Amino acid sequence: MWDEAAHGAAFDHAVGRAVQGCDAGLIAHRLMPERMEAALVLAPEVSLAKAMAMLPACAVGFQNALGVLAPPEVAVHLDWDGGIRINGAACGRFRVMASGDDGTAVPDWLVVGFSLPLLPGSEDGGLTPDQTALYAEGCAEVHPPALVEAWARHTLNWITRWDGGDAQALHEEWRGLAWGIGEEVSALGQSGTFLGIDEDFGMLLRSGDDTQLIPLTRLLEDAP
Repeated sequence: MWDEAAHGAAFDHAVGRAVQGCDAGLIAHRLMPERMEAALVLAPEVSLAKAMAMLPACAVGFQNALGVLAPPEVAVHLDWDGGIRINGAACGRFRVMASGDDGTAVPDWLVVGFSLPLLPGSEDGGLTPDQTALYAEGCAEVHPPALVEAWARHTLNWITRWDGGDAQALHEEWRGLAWGIGEEVSALGQSGTFLGIDEDFGMLLRSGDDTQLIPLTRLLEDAP
């Protein structure tokens, strides 16, 4: 079910609909000349800690969708914390919110969404070489409506596979797209070597002789 967020952010619109009790599967979207947004409402049947896998599932779905629509030389990678990278530069990001933050409880709803800049914020890209926009990376022929539809299709495919017990496939696909594994990274105010992820996509971060686990639930935004 599609729902256009005519005013305000698509993510906020989807959260509002989720709070009201809309059906799972609703996709809110907002397409503007300089930016596109989309968000998916989910109704998990597992604990929040497990359901957070929907964040990487949505991100992998986005990569798959853009990979089909963009020129073959365009490289799309994913940051652990929801960031999207196109040809190595930051280009939009994913957000996630749930009805609560108790990792052991089954949430009433979960919303995952992304915002993607289409046009650069400045005409001088040299001022922000670590940031980019979709159309600045040779993707001017990628039409936002088609990208949203492809994202929905690929994402729902990954969710169906994960729900059917094929979590390993999602893990393998995500690892192949992850940015910074084996390198020094910073996440949520902590720095260290990004070793990989655990079964629930939590970040394994090594600093000196210590290895700590940062669960995906740390990325949750506060619910209204």
